[in-house]
Amino acid sequence: MSAKIQECQHTIGKAVSYSGIGLHSGKDVLMTLKPAAANTGVTFIRTDLPGQPEIRAVAENVSSTVKATTLSENGAEVFTVEHLMAAISMSGVDNIRIEMSSPEPPVTDGSAKVFSELLDEAGLVEQEAERKVYAVDKAFSVYDGDRYIAVLPYDGYRISFTSINNHPMLGTQYFDVLLDKESFRKEIMPARTVAFTYELDMLRKMGLGLGGSLENVVVFDEEKILSEPRFEDELIRHKILDAIGDLFLLGRIKAHVIAVKTGHAFNSQIAKQIQAYRTKEE
Repeated sequence: MSAKIQECQHTIGKAVSYSGIGLHSGKDVLMTLKPAAANTGVTFIRTDLPGQPEIRAVAENVSSTVKATTLSENGAEVFTVEHLMAAISMSGVDNIRIEMSSPEPPVTDGSAKVFSELLDEAGLVEQEAERKVYAVDKAFSVYDGDRYIAVLPYDGYRISFTSINNHPMLGTQYFDVLLDKESFRKEIMPARTVAFTYELDMLRKMGLGLGGSLENVVVFDEEKILSEPRFEDELIRHKILDAIGDLFLLGRIKAHVIAVKTGHAFNSQIAKQIQAYRTKEE
């Protein structure tokens, strides 16, 4: 009988930087990804604030899920972190420090593509600590009317998502993916955020969506699509991208995630539920 091979944690090989504007804030930001020590996870550092406060990317630090995921700690916040978190998760990076000169990472092209390419450029370095993977051992769920998310025990990482939208070009979309580096890069990574013209005015009134454009957001009006789509079902693929990023606040997991008509609020609620159970078990 062969001994189980332990996977090691990884960080990046060198610092890499990227500057742009935030999707919602429209603010300029310089983001630098830096190597981090084993067992430190993902940490954001607000270099623009006094004392450069650090914000750990963990489920209990989620403070808002309005249109994006916001993390708060030490009197500081970062938001719209989910696309970057998804890229980190699926690039095999466990420990990383993310310095930002503004509260929001650059929108790039609205997907996880640029972040994944940055991580490739930085390279992976193996660390001496053993990688922690939480194998979900019971079913978790969050229901609200006909919307729900369930996380079930599974030997691997799989997401099955159903989206129902009454827009004539969208309707019901279903996508099921067994996640690894390859499937993520081909099927999920390039999918961009979706928005509707009727939402844009409302978002702008809320001070959101200020960095959005037809290039980094897939925009629909009442009848048609105004952007050039990358996939016929870009909406559902991006929903899965968001879920990967939001659930990486738990670290690495083995689970089958089944979601119907859900978004950031559900992802955050189930991550907090799993974290509370895990803390109690420990």
